[in-house]
Amino acid sequence: MGRGYIVDDTVEVYLSKLCEQQSDHVTGLVIGQNSIQRDFVVMACRTPSREEPLVGAGKSPDKEWISEHARQVSRMLPGGLSVIGVFVISDADAKETLASLRQLVFAVQRLISSESLWKADDNEVTDCVTLHINPKSRKISCRTFDIKDPKSLAKPADWKYQAAVCSSWSTMSCCVKVDLLVPLPDNKACTKSMDECLKEGLKVWTYQIENAVCLIDGIQLPDDAELTAGQKRNVRQVLTAQLLVTPAQQDTLRDVVQRCGGALSVRGAIHSRAYVHNNKPKAKLAEKILKKDVVSTMVTRVQMLLDELLAPEDESKGVGTDKPGTEQFCLPHRVFCPAKGNGSLCVCDYRFNDEDPSEVIDRLKEMLDVNAADQNLDTKQEIVAEIIESGESEDSTAEIADVQEPKRNNNYIGVAMATVIALLATAASMLYLHDI
Repeated sequence: MGRGYIVDDTVEVYLSKLCEQQSDHVTGLVIGQNSIQRDFVVMACRTPSREEPLVGAGKSPDKEWISEHARQVSRMLPGGLSVIGVFVISDADAKETLASLRQLVFAVQRLISSESLWKADDNEVTDCVTLHINPKSRKISCRTFDIKDPKSLAKPADWKYQAAVCSSWSTMSCCVKVDLLVPLPDNKACTKSMDECLKEGLKVWTYQIENAVCLIDGIQLPDDAELTAGQKRNVRQVLTAQLLVTPAQQDTLRDVVQRCGGALSVRGAIHSRAYVHNNKPKAKLAEKILKKDVVSTMVTRVQMLLDELLAPEDESKGVGTDKPGTEQFCLPHRVFCPAKGNGSLCVCDYRFNDEDPSEVIDRLKEMLDVNAADQNLDTKQEIVAEIIESGESEDSTAEIADVQEPKRNNNYIGVAMATVIALLATAASMLYLHDI
């Protein structure tokens, strides 16, 4: 017996609209939440247009293009939501497209996994769904593949639409303080790239988060406690969590001596949000989903900053100054927006200080096919603090003013030291890059 997918009826409406378009071929992503008992699909989004070869007749979709779309979309999903499959709308026979869909879903998950630092456990669901829809007959062919098995064969799966699938899912949120130090490569003695060094450094911090004590509404629940116990039917449960790191775990970031060309210091706080299905979820699952989002949002921000640093000067977002030996950068802060056709869930994006809200709106439309307006953007969860320069000598330091909205004309104030400074978000959040 194959897996069963409970699909929100807004997804049916969206896919039907895509079928009505005069297009020979449409590909896209399936977004939802896996569980051991059943899987939930809450969104679907088409891949942005590009001249793609048709499916069938020996041709396949552009794997690189669709995989890159999936990578960017996965960054825009809060905890509990992930890319769990792909779909294609095509006149070609379902059997002809199966091989192409298999290659595609493996390529998508391989690229997404390459950015993740979260260590999967044995209970992780590794089946991903592929969906073929005939635009004329609307016939659906649903198959799954085990992406951990390179020799995996297609298995039939059940695809059922249901109203308000996630209307009573639990929402968890927390604010996590960050204080970590990441060594950077010495160009003369190290063969590792900046990206590899950042990932290695973040792995230590990830270990801390994975092993942190999680309090839900101030209580450490047993792993097997039911999260929704006592919850009224069809009522959303909003929970506040705390992640506590013991002194022993904090020591894992210290007392390490190694040769490096610099150090990246990240300090501040981040907002994390996660959604948990209502099919009798356990406290252990909720804790894992929230911690995974904490790690994911941190990795995403650091990776985005790295992309900006490595981008050609004419393509960067102007996140630095031109002072020799002194530069200042701002990590993007998280912006939330209601998911399309579904006010129960939110998606997110990351906004640099010099970006206009319209750029976030454009990305939401391009990546997730979400129509948003300025008033739909929730920018209050993370507010960037203002840096004030306290002096001009080599010993001067950066002081943090009260948390407030950033002033566009004063985003980047230099500090007279060989340090790169960036704001993270939510309270006084800073990132320093020290030259050695």
